[in-house]
Amino acid sequence: MRLFAGLYSLLKLLLMAAADFFRLTSVIHWFRRRLSFLWRYAKLPICTLYRYAIGWEPLTKDDGSPGEPLLDTEDDAPQVGPSGEVAGCRPEGQHEAADREGPAELAHERPRFKDDGGEFDSEEYRVDPTDELYCGYDSTWETEESVGPSRRTARPASHNFMFNRFESAARDMQNYRHGYPFQIRHQSRRQVSDKPNLQFYLGMRHSVPDGVSIDGFHQDWYRDYDKLESVHSYIQWLFPLQEPGMNRDASIMTTEEIKEFLQSNIAKDNLLKSYKLMLDFYGIELSDEKTGEVRRACNWRDRFNNLNRRTHNNLRITRILKCLGTLGYQHYQGPLVYFFLKETLVHRELPQVRDSVLHYFVFAVLDKGERRSLVKFAYLNYDPREEFVWCPKKIQIKWSQGMSGRRELLHHEDGSQEEED
Repeated sequence: MRLFAGLYSLLKLLLMAAADFFRLTSVIHWFRRRLSFLWRYAKLPICTLYRYAIGWEPLTKDDGSPGEPLLDTEDDAPQVGPSGEVAGCRPEGQHEAADREGPAELAHERPRFKDDGGEFDSEEYRVDPTDELYCGYDSTWETEESVGPSRRTARPASHNFMFNRFESAARDMQNYRHGYPFQIRHQSRRQVSDKPNLQFYLGMRHSVPDGVSIDGFHQDWYRDYDKLESVHSYIQWLFPLQEPGMNRDASIMTTEEIKEFLQSNIAKDNLLKSYKLMLDFYGIELSDEKTGEVRRACNWRDRFNNLNRRTHNNLRITRILKCLGTLGYQHYQGPLVYFFLKETLVHRELPQVRDSVLHYFVFAVLDKGERRSLVKFAYLNYDPREEFVWCPKKIQIKWSQGMSGRRELLHHEDGSQEEED
């Protein structure tokens, strides 16, 4: 009996010790969460005070010196844009980085989407599958589009985490660019004959399960940011694709639907309104409907903060880009992707969006010339460049050599000018 009593006492002590241990662990986790919450809001003022205490200069210098993040690049004097926007409400940071002078800013020049000189058609851009950063699912640097099985070659970059993520994303984006050649569709004949996406955009049908018409989205949901953020079943209706989404009540686009959609001015006009609706949600505005140019909206700071916190919006933007390319607004893809590249790589805004821009947004652009120009812009503004994995190493070397040559030429011209003076 004494033995059993001793074992019982020992077991009881062990259970009490375990309970105390778990209770202590819970307390530690509680304190850690509270400290993390406080640090999130105290980090900026503390870092700012520390910088001034040790003599650092403010981060918002007007000359945009290299190595300093540009938190606000707005011109001091408000200007009126070509579309007649109000000067007092001019969005911040609209002047292009290419307007800055000096050889250090060459990388910020805007990419030329229409390359009349055929820069990328030269033999120097022919890539071998043995290249360290060759991606078998990316046809950006191929001379001819291929929809067959991708060539796979063992490369040193195969162990690179970022390159592996790119290769996985490239598989999805190439499937989209080639019109989903290997996708198995599971649509009934009724879905095909009803053409639900087209009917929705013609105002003849409501979305499911939200029960909202296309005009209802444009009028009642405009600037209702809480609803646009929290509801996840509308994006598949506003931007339908030939691939399924998270909403099982939405239908994928059929080939016949796409053809009829492209022939309908009503449907295309409504798609443009849907695009403006989501741009406003992201703190962006369409400045030129003809070219697709976009810029920061007046409320960009608040909306950018939301983009950084709610990363599921990266998936939505990828869907929007794909839909633009499918339903008649292919020329809108390049300007929007360029905007996000500039914000993430040049102005250092939207850090939580940057990887999606490089993995998905750039490679959603259907025009190969635009896509190549955007990749080049991304490489020249990526820091550090040696970690760039979104194009073959051979091409990166060529671009780096070209930048060095241009800098040397500018230094030579500046020196000659000084001698003449």
